[in-house]
Amino acid sequence: MPNQSTAESIRRPVRHLIVILGDQLDRHSPAFDGFDSERDIVWMAEVIEESIKVPVSLPRIAIFLACMRHFRDALRREKIHVDYREISLGESSLADALKSALQCHQPAKVVMVEPGEWSVRESLRAAVAQHSVLLDERADEHFLCSHREFADHAHGRKQLRMEFFYREMRRKHQVLLDGDGKPEGGDWNYDAENRGSFGKTGPVDVPAPVRFAPDSLTVQVIDEVRRLFPQHVGKLDRFDWPVTRDQALIALQDFIDHRLSHFGEYQDAMWTREPWLYHSRISAALNLKLLNPLEVIRAAELAYRSGRAPLAATEGFIRQILGWREYVRGVYWHLMPGYLERNTMRASEPLPSFFWTARTDMQCLSDSIGQTLDLGYAHHIQRLMVTGLFCLLLGVDPKEVHAWYLSVYVDAVEWVELPNTLGMSQYADGGVMASKPYIASGRYIDKMSNYCRQCRYKPAEATGKTACPFTTLYWDFLIRHEQDLSGNPRMVMQVRNLARLTEARRAEVIAAARDLRQSLRPQGNGSNLAP
Repeated sequence: MPNQSTAESIRRPVRHLIVILGDQLDRHSPAFDGFDSERDIVWMAEVIEESIKVPVSLPRIAIFLACMRHFRDALRREKIHVDYREISLGESSLADALKSALQCHQPAKVVMVEPGEWSVRESLRAAVAQHSVLLDERADEHFLCSHREFADHAHGRKQLRMEFFYREMRRKHQVLLDGDGKPEGGDWNYDAENRGSFGKTGPVDVPAPVRFAPDSLTVQVIDEVRRLFPQHVGKLDRFDWPVTRDQALIALQDFIDHRLSHFGEYQDAMWTREPWLYHSRISAALNLKLLNPLEVIRAAELAYRSGRAPLAATEGFIRQILGWREYVRGVYWHLMPGYLERNTMRASEPLPSFFWTARTDMQCLSDSIGQTLDLGYAHHIQRLMVTGLFCLLLGVDPKEVHAWYLSVYVDAVEWVELPNTLGMSQYADGGVMASKPYIASGRYIDKMSNYCRQCRYKPAEATGKTACPFTTLYWDFLIRHEQDLSGNPRMVMQVRNLARLTEARRAEVIAAARDLRQSLRPQGNGSNLAP
């Protein structure tokens, strides 16, 4: 269908210009409340800035554009006027594109759901104000906790903790409660039952997730992305993500039917060249609003109540959505814009260049990063306890870590990615997201995966030619931050273990870590932020 981008194709006068962003692809969005197809226009735009402000990977660009264009076409099939600006038109930023649309259509009012990124919200507000048009900015009802509700939860608390927030959300939405309003099974959290590994045999007969072969529109997007961004990392030959609501619903049901029952037990396990395992593969569909979180939660709960999934697996999955997903959004909006500047651990190292190539002899990093670059995906433990852990132990500037995560993952939107990266992964917020730094030696990775069996480094060794860099940096991290961590009750045992090290042994570890950092720095004073 031809691109509608001129006033001639739109009926006048224009009452409302309905702004739909790339991560707001919900036909039941509040943006459509009161919509009048005779007088209102939907406006959508693909802009270069969103792909180059961080060097976005090809899979992430492709999934956004494919989902947006399918959503556009679905609206047009309803005879809705859509002014859609394709990326080839070359408009640099969303704000500039919106200014152009306002000049073109001269609407009486702009209607938009609050953007999910603080800087985007501010720039669009400014663009509308500059044009002296009324702005009707509506709350995002996709989420299950409003800004006001989170502020009320946070008020008066010395520390925020997801677990207490999660319990409130369970009660509010009546999720996994028994007839007396108590948690199903007697406990709120079954995390202790969800830490299994595959052992020596590895995963056996894991049902592969449903694939969605690209249709002609998605193929067109893939070809265009390859042409426009030849220097960006990532591959598109295996692109098979759900890009419509119908496909997203199929992906959800496929997970519920075939993998939820084992998700809990193996949610933290990793295995070479096994990217999906028992994970859902619906996070991108959720974050682009093709799925509603409550319908996902209800589908999982129904599987438990009908005997198709155990309680521990169901609770663990629901906690990721009703707990973590809602919590990180609350933290993001509660603490932005200053949250982005936090750096409690005073980390300043550049991101190693192998994060853009996967060329490293550390097997866990090579596999996790290679998978990430190729597919735009890694599951939460690969992100937290492989790539994230290495950056934390090495002392990488959290802004550089944030920029990398935002650029490479198909499900990355700043409201969810920033708190998970800066807070949960890098502990740069000083304990808002996590009650302690999530640090471990190479032995953790050895326990939860088969990576170390194929690696030249030994996870038990901290110094020497075969010392595992994770283990070297783990002990160095404890030494460097001993004073900071000694007051954290959850770090007492790890800090006490330093007493086992003689002064000579400490010096060896410090020297080994110093040499490792030096070997990973770019030549001169440059940064490895871009590939």
